[in-house]
Amino acid sequence: MRIPDHGRITLIEDEEAVRSLTREILEQHGYTVLEGASPAEGLDLASRHPGPIHLLLTDVVMPGMSGRELGERLLASHPHLGVLYMSGYSEETISHHGFLDRDVLLVQKPFTATNLVGKVQEALGRRA
Repeated sequence: MRIPDHGRITLIEDEEAVRSLTREILEQHGYTVLEGASPAEGLDLASRHPGPIHLLLTDVVMPGMSGRELGERLLASHPHLGVLYMSGYSEETISHHGFLDRDVLLVQKPFTATNLVGKVQEALGRRA
């Protein structure tokens, strides 16, 4: 039995174990996942993918480019893209240091499958 496709998510996470687990959870819940280990890979995936991408799920702090900058760059070319950030830092720490604005969606690591999927659904609902 095939699980219906609930949308395409570009997943950018530099830690392979976190990326792999996150992809597995999302695929088990019916999402198609395009994954990369760096913001540069995220930009490349988005530019090469022929169909719509519904959500960017990215770590906040990564080498070379922040998740926030990646989100801003992808939104410039994909204005209907939903964005969900993930981080092991607290929301207060992230907003205090200017990584993210307070009104963005964030899922805290470590997360449960239920928490992740709930945040993904919330992010997809915001873009409608």
